[in-house]
Amino acid sequence: MVTKEVPTEFTSSPDPEDSESPVLKQEQEEDQVPGLEETRNPVRPEDDYHETRVAHCPELCGKSFLWKGNLNFHMQVHAEERPFGCSFCGKRFKRKYDLKSHMVVHTGEKPFSCDVCGKRFNRKGIFNMHMRVHTGEKPFSCDVCGKIFELKAGLKKHMTVHTEEKSFSCDVCGKTVNFVGNLKKHMVVHTEERPFSCDVCGKTFKLMENLKKHMVVHTEERPFSCDVCGKRFKLRRTLKSHMAVHAEERPFSCDVCGKNFKLKGILTIHMKVHTEEKPFSCDVCGKTFKLKKNIKPHMKVHTEEKPFSCDVCGKTFKEKGILKIHMKVHTEEKPFSCDVCGKTFKLKKSIKPHMRVHTEEKPFSCNVCGKRFKVRRNLKLHMKVHTEEKPFSCNVYGKRFKPKKSLKLHMEVHTEGKLFGCDEC
Repeated sequence: MVTKEVPTEFTSSPDPEDSESPVLKQEQEEDQVPGLEETRNPVRPEDDYHETRVAHCPELCGKSFLWKGNLNFHMQVHAEERPFGCSFCGKRFKRKYDLKSHMVVHTGEKPFSCDVCGKRFNRKGIFNMHMRVHTGEKPFSCDVCGKIFELKAGLKKHMTVHTEEKSFSCDVCGKTVNFVGNLKKHMVVHTEERPFSCDVCGKTFKLMENLKKHMVVHTEERPFSCDVCGKRFKLRRTLKSHMAVHAEERPFSCDVCGKNFKLKGILTIHMKVHTEEKPFSCDVCGKTFKLKKNIKPHMKVHTEEKPFSCDVCGKTFKEKGILKIHMKVHTEEKPFSCDVCGKTFKLKKSIKPHMRVHTEEKPFSCNVCGKRFKVRRNLKLHMKVHTEEKPFSCNVYGKRFKPKKSLKLHMEVHTEGKLFGCDEC
């Protein structure tokens, strides 16, 4: 049987699945690549012509091509040689096409514009991926669980969830990751270098992607919106965390007290309640805190700054949260009620101390005499009994008092007031 010889010269045509590959021109006879498998069909019906993969990569990466020229172009990926260098930054590339694509970084050229939001891009491939934000298209699906993705890279990364393969390990701490890119990102944890800085506030970052995420802090753009309540967010991960608010599920539970939480991050913060660890301290007075975010509001104790003011009475406050609580003073609304006696309160936190009226619980005790109190502020007032401090003074002749209520009673002497009157006469 005579096998018809396939010509060594192939027509240059890009692979439909490799839309970003350049058009390859085969001007001379190609050398046979070792291990190359070719499907030789003298007659190729039009119906299944595009289904036939005539060339497979011998490097076992699993990729196949319709044209031998595209295979030869692809083989440069597996080569160690990087013959093409950038004249601006010196970065080197395996393929001339990759160098050409890289040059737009230095020229700033962005020829591809989105008709929907006006955002511009320097590469057509990135532009095509961006358009999926507006269309919602997710063409890549997982064969195992069916989860769909906008990008092929996202699907590839997701597949490691099912394989649990972590072939790249850190030489310093031994941590293993799925991709070499993730290993490179991880390695910056072991260095103090923070080469990426914000042009607006000067804050520095170890990774460029963290700087990009930070930049939205300086803009009013909130591109991610909640489909349920319409609230908008600057970051996708913030939206994802927010969605748990609309769910009834609380999958994260505390092993100590059994309390359940919607987010893992809130559980992590909660766990510090059960420890005495306070790793964050104030540089001025040395007071320690369990959470880093508590230092910033505390620092206002050392300053006279009160930037938040009440529109009704003009009273100023150091924190926005305290102002928000204060505003309820000007309303009659009392949405929180006691389940035992029905008494209503403006603040939810007021219910807990009130419940001690029904339970007789007195959790606050004096270190000197052992007397116990239901409310912390009563203990604080009581402690003055054991000191000589008399902070409240009469403005008529200067007599001093320990509790404020004693001063108030004393002032009736000067006003000739009569506190207790007969209801009959």
